[in-house]
Amino acid sequence: MIDLYYFPTPNTWKVSIMLEECGLPYTLKPVNITRGEQFEPAFLRISPNNRVPAIVDHAPPSELGSEPVSLFESGAILIYLADKTARFLADDARQRYRTLQWLQWQMGGLGPMAGQYNHFKMVAPPNEYALTRYTNEVRRLYGIMDSELKSHPYLAGEEYSIADMACWGWVSLYELQELDLTPFPKLWEWYERVAARPAVQRGRAAGKGLFDNAPPPSEEHRKRLYNPEPAR
Repeated sequence: MIDLYYFPTPNTWKVSIMLEECGLPYTLKPVNITRGEQFEPAFLRISPNNRVPAIVDHAPPSELGSEPVSLFESGAILIYLADKTARFLADDARQRYRTLQWLQWQMGGLGPMAGQYNHFKMVAPPNEYALTRYTNEVRRLYGIMDSELKSHPYLAGEEYSIADMACWGWVSLYELQELDLTPFPKLWEWYERVAARPAVQRGRAAGKGLFDNAPPPSEEHRKRLYNPEPAR
């Protein structure tokens, strides 16, 4: 059994989708980041960067011994689960690195830039410069995906992989972001292709309603979420 420390974000959906794709049993461990639960000492022992997702695998591969394995950072978790199950990350070295480059592209580009766009679009006080900058950057990254997908159905080639899982959740926010995907027809086809997978639908819906009755964040919690003080 795998514990998935969860709040509904694109980074966490990557892992719930991968768990569903691999048919691995898991338990959701809610972490309400709007109430500061990511700063609790028990969670920090698993995820010292105070971010979701994180996992604890209570039945790791035999070469890692019998002690549970805990991991934070969604990209590392995807690679771990791919290696554990021998799925969605090719054994062929060239294809493996092709997949990993797109995973790292998401970790270093699409995720952070889309996250900043979301912040300045929906949370921060009006800032025309920042919103224009991140709008243009997200569109640029969508253009890169659209161009890549002209020659094959998935980001790393002919086969669906952890690279697609990593990127799909961020693109799935396009309506909330009020971003038009019409200029990116191949990206849209890819989005629909991935969205049609039953495991993607289950992973995206994992935890649905889990936080529906949670009170809205207080001003103190909002400050800690969006402007945390440096660690001491």
